Amino acid sequence: MNKIAVFPGSFDPFTIGHESIVKRALPMFDKIVIMVGYNVNKKSFFSLENRVKWINQVFQNEKRIEVIVHEGLTVDFCKEAGARYILRGLRTSSDFEYERAIAQVNKKMHPEIETVFLLTLPEHTPVSATIIRDIVFHGGDASMFLPENIDLKDFKPDSDKQP
Repeated sequence: MNKIAVFPGSFDPFTIGHESIVKRALPMFDKIVIMVGYNVNKKSFFSLENRVKWINQVFQNEKRIEVIVHEGLTVDFCKEAGARYILRGLRTSSDFEYERAIAQVNKKMHPEIETVFLLTLPEHTPVSATIIRDIVFHGGDASMFLPENIDLKDFKPDSDKQP
């Protein structure tokens, strides 16, 4: 049986912290599915197409990583995909409290699916997609917080897209 993990998130944008979690988790799993969450009722800063493209660029040479778009519950997708693990990164204790609650609900819904937590590396703890969006929105250079393959220099935020 293949050990498949799903790494869900909006990845708006995908950060060096996200990249680190995936790379560190690869030895634990046969395959990691990066599930870009899609919600028609939620406004994203970066387009869904760009987010998927950027993540695919980051892992273009890694055959054990697949990037998909999904609208709905992560645990339901796990069942459909044959994944028994949900991968999550933790930066702070508040992240843990939030993620623990979700993991417990997921466990109640699908007892066979385990949530695996990896602590963010100390140097990535302050990195968040929210901060990156704010930097980009105000014309700053956020490249130090993004994987090398993600280039935002041509990205022009729409004036109505607040971070």
